[in-house]
Amino acid sequence: MSNFAFTSWVTQAIWILLVSYAAFTLALAFLWSRIRKLAIPAHIPDDLFITVIIPVRNEAENIVFLLEDLDRQTLPAAQFEVLVMDDGSTDNTAAIVRTFAAHSKARIKLIPLPDVRTSAPKKRAIETAVAHAQGRLIVTTDGDCRAQAGWLRSIAACYIRTGAKLISSPVTFTDETSLTDHLQTVEFASLIGSGAASMSAGYPSMCNGANLAYEKDSFLEAGGYDGVRHIASGDDEFLMHKIAARHPGSVHFLRHRDAIIRTTPHRNWASFYRQRKRWASKWKHYQSKTPLVLAVYIFASNFAFLLAGGFALAGLISGPAFLGMLVLKCAPEWVFLGSVLSFLQKPRSLAFIPVTQIFYPLYVCFFGLAAQQGQYEWKGRKLS
Repeated sequence: MSNFAFTSWVTQAIWILLVSYAAFTLALAFLWSRIRKLAIPAHIPDDLFITVIIPVRNEAENIVFLLEDLDRQTLPAAQFEVLVMDDGSTDNTAAIVRTFAAHSKARIKLIPLPDVRTSAPKKRAIETAVAHAQGRLIVTTDGDCRAQAGWLRSIAACYIRTGAKLISSPVTFTDETSLTDHLQTVEFASLIGSGAASMSAGYPSMCNGANLAYEKDSFLEAGGYDGVRHIASGDDEFLMHKIAARHPGSVHFLRHRDAIIRTTPHRNWASFYRQRKRWASKWKHYQSKTPLVLAVYIFASNFAFLLAGGFALAGLISGPAFLGMLVLKCAPEWVFLGSVLSFLQKPRSLAFIPVTQIFYPLYVCFFGLAAQQGQYEWKGRKLS
């Protein structure tokens, strides 16, 4: 095959991928728009009891703020408990939790985990907590998160109204103060929106353990983390896939602003890199075909766009042709991301969508390859 014929064939493949990507992104926007806002009832049945699980390690700077948020919940304190799972903190996290629990109206209990090394510390923390949990409904979040007063009430309402076995709720960042903060907000909005759209379509692919709820019985029925316990990440998505396989149509996204959990964006490249590398490492372990196919498709589409840019710089693709490819990729993303960011109450981040679109293809391809290395890090621990 001549160089001209090869270039022509690759260019045609790029067009096909980007046209399909545009259609795919518009489909995400439609599926996202189809998720209706939940109406919160005035009364939550007294027999619904919730266990909030918070795995922590060295969260002395953050944990008190989350505990204060839980103390202010509009769901009656008699209807939930909080299990703080301390995984070998070397700061005064445990002392802060004990002191706060002594005067809190909420039922807060600190459970120290044994100092035993594991490849998946968060999974161990959650499984241990589930064994202690008294709630019919388990809700998980992280020690560096912030919750609104109506958080647990909105989750309880969704559970009552839908009968869901698993509920995924929105996560975003606290107020942005820098360019990198806004870029993370836009990128995270794409993940939250894509996960929600996949649930709307009936093929759940992504969720976030910082704001996840599921029935305790469904967790036990699915065998918890059996089969994936050795994988460093995925305490959220692997469980969701297992529950969805057993109970098709039982996974729901909670689209309500009271349900939004906020966390602090990464302030340095090293912590951002470690987290995203752990996340990207999950795709090769997926048992469900939907998220596996999507992961490969997103990688291929972004790689195709980078290749188109390289061809344009080399003069192998004309300027107007590359402009057409740019519009195909970016315009549908504007529609989708704009809708999600508006729901998340992030209007200031809308202006940063074009900047994100410049870096995102590089980001996707980089982490897709970097994740193939077998070692990861969490809270100062090397995981494999």
